[in-house]
Amino acid sequence: MSTPLPQTQDTRSSPGSAAAARSRVAAVRTRPETVLEDYRRLLDLVGVTDHLSRDVDTLLKLNLSWTKYFPACSSQPWQVEGVVRALVDYGYPKERLLPIENKTVVTDPIQGARNNLWLPILLQYGLDFTPLTEVEWTVHKFETPLLKLNDIFPEGIVIPKMYAGKQIIHFPTIKTHGHSVTTGAIKNAFGGLLKEVRHYAHKHIHEVLVDLVLMQRELHPQVLAVMDGTVCGDGAGPRTMIPRAGNVLLASYDSVAIDALAARIMGFDPLSIPYLRMCHERGLGVADTGKIDVVGDDIAALNLGFKTKKSLVIWGDQMLRNGPLRFLEKAALHSPLVVWAPFASNVYHDWLWYPTVGQKIIREFRRTEWGRLFESYERRFGTTG
Repeated sequence: MSTPLPQTQDTRSSPGSAAAARSRVAAVRTRPETVLEDYRRLLDLVGVTDHLSRDVDTLLKLNLSWTKYFPACSSQPWQVEGVVRALVDYGYPKERLLPIENKTVVTDPIQGARNNLWLPILLQYGLDFTPLTEVEWTVHKFETPLLKLNDIFPEGIVIPKMYAGKQIIHFPTIKTHGHSVTTGAIKNAFGGLLKEVRHYAHKHIHEVLVDLVLMQRELHPQVLAVMDGTVCGDGAGPRTMIPRAGNVLLASYDSVAIDALAARIMGFDPLSIPYLRMCHERGLGVADTGKIDVVGDDIAALNLGFKTKKSLVIWGDQMLRNGPLRFLEKAALHSPLVVWAPFASNVYHDWLWYPTVGQKIIREFRRTEWGRLFESYERRFGTTG
């Protein structure tokens, strides 16, 4: 049985603490006509000016799950604009706001930033986008014992050198994921703290997500997640999904709590999801929604009834890593023959699914109020690829 959402409290948010009995998540109901101001209200509720220093560089970790635009898949343009506009208005120096994203074996950060309209929005507010492919990466020795990553990368965990000592804002969306059931603030760190070979971690994804929380506690003086639920992704996430209107925005300094609340909104019991349960049991955040105080708008009745499914690509990956084909894992995924995997993924996603099923979904999306908002961004900045 799903645990109920807590009742809303109309108070300011404060950072979650691993030692605290409760955590806070700010929630704002929104609509296209007010979404930019609603993001400002969300940041007010979460106390951004009280808890994020203007004198420390702030990484803006965007979320690119597909080079192409697809609803709910990657950070939405209004999510990027709403947060950036508020931070600039609050006096955060532009030169200290650092929008970043990494590549995967199947995504291109520059083209993805262009297709998702991040680049023109950032340019309008005087910010430069930095693909993590262009920064220095270095082996970082973490003091905290990790569950799996030291075993997966015995030669050392390589991270962007620029990460250490900087505060970070994550820009996830509310959606399902075929590997981890749900994805959100914690999973967004996966794309920044690990290089493109991070697909090695899929075999132990839940333990790796716990590791990411541990790693960020060492690296960042503050971690804030600002999650877009205007359009949420149901089904075979993180790409081949069905977009559903959620009309909600979330923010928290407790990545576990915000992911747990997002999971509950999607219709899941957060404590049944291994990475959330493990984080909760280790005191890394709160995944019991009965111990999360929601500040802002009442979202207690919001339940989208999502079901996680697996795309053909994720199903095949799991067959090789944990299924009956695992005897082929080393040859297929850990040798020069691995080039077949991104090629197969691109063929399926970009050449087959997107032009057929995906385009039908996008046409339907464009007839919705959020689709019309996206088209207004296209008129401002040009169409996407």
